Amino acid sequence: MLMQGARYISGTSITLAEGWSLERLTPPSRLFGANGLRTGPDGRIYVAQVTGSQISALDVVTGRLETISAKGGEIIAPDDVAFDSRGNLYATEVMDGRVSMRGADGRTRLLRDDLPSANGITVHQDRLFINECRVGGRLMELDPNGGAPRILLENMAMPNAMEVGPDGMLYYPVMGTNDIWRIHPDGGEPERVAGDLGVPDSVKFDSEGFIVSTQVASGEVLRINPRNGDRTVLAALTPGLDNCTFVGDRLFVSNFTGEITEILGGGETRTTLPGGFNWPLDMTVGDDGNLYVADGTYFYRIRPGGEGGLQTLGMLFTPGYPGFLRGVTAVGGGEFIVTTSGGQVSRYRPASCESEVLVDGLDQLYGVAVAPGGAVVAAEFGTGRVLSVGSGRVEVLASGLNQPLGVAFAPDGACLVSESGAGRIVALTGVGVGVDTVVDGLDKPQGILVRDGQLYIVDAGAKTLVAVDLATKVRQTIARELPVGAPPGVTPKPLRGLPPFSGPQGPFSGIAAGPDGTLYLSADAEGSVMALRLQES
Repeated sequence: MLMQGARYISGTSITLAEGWSLERLTPPSRLFGANGLRTGPDGRIYVAQVTGSQISALDVVTGRLETISAKGGEIIAPDDVAFDSRGNLYATEVMDGRVSMRGADGRTRLLRDDLPSANGITVHQDRLFINECRVGGRLMELDPNGGAPRILLENMAMPNAMEVGPDGMLYYPVMGTNDIWRIHPDGGEPERVAGDLGVPDSVKFDSEGFIVSTQVASGEVLRINPRNGDRTVLAALTPGLDNCTFVGDRLFVSNFTGEITEILGGGETRTTLPGGFNWPLDMTVGDDGNLYVADGTYFYRIRPGGEGGLQTLGMLFTPGYPGFLRGVTAVGGGEFIVTTSGGQVSRYRPASCESEVLVDGLDQLYGVAVAPGGAVVAAEFGTGRVLSVGSGRVEVLASGLNQPLGVAFAPDGACLVSESGAGRIVALTGVGVGVDTVVDGLDKPQGILVRDGQLYIVDAGAKTLVAVDLATKVRQTIARELPVGAPPGVTPKPLRGLPPFSGPQGPFSGIAAGPDGTLYLSADAEGSVMALRLQES
């Protein structure tokens, strides 16, 4: 296993208040997930990372990672990459519907910005082809000099990463119909090559001219004969596979988690780059004492101090998964109330692969909590509201807030909300839709938690964890220089979402507490989960 490099590097160390200790329950992530893969002219694997707006190059010999296009740069949410004969890199920017070129000289130029869900991309004889991974998507050839696209196909059901085969035909997977097709690059009638797969999301070719395709839902890596459709399972991995590439005859595949795996012979595999969190986002502690973590595409369980480590309970292609998860709170008996980027508040039962939508059609939901009386309360970031939701009903508890994110309840039953855009924590007054300021002077508060009369605040802007005594208002900074929020000096571009998989995406550093008082923190900048404990004197 290769272990060099990290996605977040800070010039300062975390500092703690006296009496506190810190432990990372999971190691920092190397990448912001791993999506499109392409071997570059230099023999390195170039990795597109949608949620991190980053492209990295991995040397599979040394394990060294180099950031090619950084978070906050000109390329936003890259999903796939390709190279021409001059060494220019082309990237599809799936959430903004764009295609950009990063020249061999390091300069980036936007080619088009009118291609919704632009995803699969390939270059053949310096001709540039892309498709749109959406219902009704198109397959087209682009003119790098700005001419009108030449449409090969329309009304496709979510095509994805593609490649021209040795026969000169353009092969592409269609996720919505669960098959692989081909068409001549100059156009003509498409032909179905293979069907009844495991939701294929990439096509590449090995040195013998066989298709190699990752299956996002089943986790299989398939080798398919393009002449008759016969297939062989090269490896059975976990669901969430996204793409593949060859370095010589060595085959590597990517996973949403950021894991890069080498496929060996006889069904054997080797981890080249370990996976981890994309964010993580919100978290909660269940009545079993375990920690549950929402990471958008995945829902995890961590047994603090126990066996099993990080366990996947559900993911985007698991039956009953409620959607791209943001907020989560445990309600007992293995059930959770969750918010999704698609605007739903749902009751989720991962053990039985079931979810029940309580309300739909809301705008950028984040934190969620259950009131002492049992009502579900959620922060609606997009509209600046705090809502009480039930089965199909919505009651506005507060409006006009500046980017509300976190929700918690005080000992007296008051609903507290982190108003990230205003740098304060407010309490809902219960009179009209008004609020009172509880804590101000913060930078960008996100996750909040109340325990034993203390309000704990993750200030992602200041990179601190703050405790406030709700009775005396005495404030203490527990930790500084935390790896939360954006890297220093970086202003991330908005992630507009990827229908039908997700709505707009954004960071949310959550916080939870265990039965013993341990504080758990989403270190979303570096992709880890931290435990902070106050030592007994």
